[in-house]
Amino acid sequence: MALDEQIYELRREKLKQIEALGQATYPSKYEFTHTIPQILAEFLPKTAEELEASRVNVRVAGRIMAIRLMGKAGFAHLQQDGQRLQIYVKKDAVGDQGFDLYKLLDLGDHIGVNGYLFRTRTGELSVHVEAITFLAKDLLPLPEKWHGLTDVELRYRQRYVDLVMNPAVREVFVKRTRLVQSLRRYLDGQGFLEVETPMMHAIAGGAVARPFVTHHNTLDMDLFLRIAPELYLKRLTVGGFDRVYEINRNFRNEGLGWRWNPEFTMLEAYQAYTDYLGIMNTTQGAIEQAVLDVTGGMKTKWGDEELDWSHDNWRRMTMREAILHFWPDAAGAKPEITDFAAHEPVKALVARVRGAGVHLKYDAAEPVGKTVANLFEAVAEEHLLQPTIIYEFPTAISPLSKQKPDEPDWTERWEIYAGKMEIANGFSELNDPEDQRSRFEGQLKERERGDDEAHQMDEDYIRALSYGMPPAGGVGVGVDRLAMLLTDSHTIRDVILFPLLRAEKPGPPEPTNP
Repeated sequence: MALDEQIYELRREKLKQIEALGQATYPSKYEFTHTIPQILAEFLPKTAEELEASRVNVRVAGRIMAIRLMGKAGFAHLQQDGQRLQIYVKKDAVGDQGFDLYKLLDLGDHIGVNGYLFRTRTGELSVHVEAITFLAKDLLPLPEKWHGLTDVELRYRQRYVDLVMNPAVREVFVKRTRLVQSLRRYLDGQGFLEVETPMMHAIAGGAVARPFVTHHNTLDMDLFLRIAPELYLKRLTVGGFDRVYEINRNFRNEGLGWRWNPEFTMLEAYQAYTDYLGIMNTTQGAIEQAVLDVTGGMKTKWGDEELDWSHDNWRRMTMREAILHFWPDAAGAKPEITDFAAHEPVKALVARVRGAGVHLKYDAAEPVGKTVANLFEAVAEEHLLQPTIIYEFPTAISPLSKQKPDEPDWTERWEIYAGKMEIANGFSELNDPEDQRSRFEGQLKERERGDDEAHQMDEDYIRALSYGMPPAGGVGVGVDRLAMLLTDSHTIRDVILFPLLRAEKPGPPEPTNP
């Protein structure tokens, strides 16, 4: 029998003994007067004399994180909401039955205690227990030093234990919640309306990605888990919701990586009667406010670097400017190019980049805008540590963005980068139904060439645009990536409570006696 199984059986036996003492093994509730954080906030500043002068009675519950027995007395630490409070249990105070219960308790058990606050001889704020109520048994042993575990996957798989044992992990997810709350408050304050749109789509649209496929039995039709809520939210702008947003879960059937998870959270918002610059300013304001709300300041740690989110520190560059600015030439020589929309000069740029030791593919059959985007990723993206807005993207990779009036090969699209990764994508929304049909048709040609992430045709969306969509700016913000940056977490799995993992492998068989 494995050690965990032995401990499980021993604790099951203790549970029977606890029940024999007249305690309910799994009671439905516990009437408490204070939480542990409330007690620490209110009474930690009080001296021993102040606590003694006005006796403070409390009923408090928590999980046992430390316990020791010393003859006819003992100490334990209860944990609740990530904070701990010491309790003192004396046989004379709790009686024979109460002390017998105390001796049957294990690390990880949940109990409620009734008593009064005092300070021990070492000065620690504690509860002098007068009654113990058993609430739940931890049948499996908590790890002694969860911090020291080298099996990172086990931490993700057993996040419930990770949260109990590691206060730093808990704080990451508290900050993530504050981030979402801040984004919501900011947009609500700007007059946006929060909505919910479908998560199962007949057509996977609103982004360029490979979808997950499911099947609806009653309707006998295949559906896609949404890759983005964009097309539904823009239908709402057609319907008269001028400022609308959704904090949404998206699903993309793509690889795993430090920045990628197949299921992720995004804030998507649309603002009528503005363009890409208007929604750009709204988004920058929302992120700046979120940084302040989550961290209390405008500078955050990112590994060995410091990110400065102050308004004046943000940099804005066109994609073409960024390519030239970060050109990988040791001698500092910049290429002289004015036409990023023609194959020959862009092909020459690719050759020069390869000569500088940067791996970059070139496919003459691909739209030149795709090559320019690949060029940007290879040359510039790794340098975008501080908050930076890159704008004016190629039309070839922006099927839902409005083109620049004077340069049809480029769109009014932008992305925010920080920590060398993209965290937001926005643009002036394409609202011309004929132009949109033409873009979709171009995407269908890409699908025929083998790009299974290219956008599909969506006739109903074109019909919606045909009823008249106002000019609008739209944006999608990666909540997970922003949470990574604000908590100094260098893998997306560290900011997702239950990231997708491979199926758990069964353990080796137990040896049998001959």
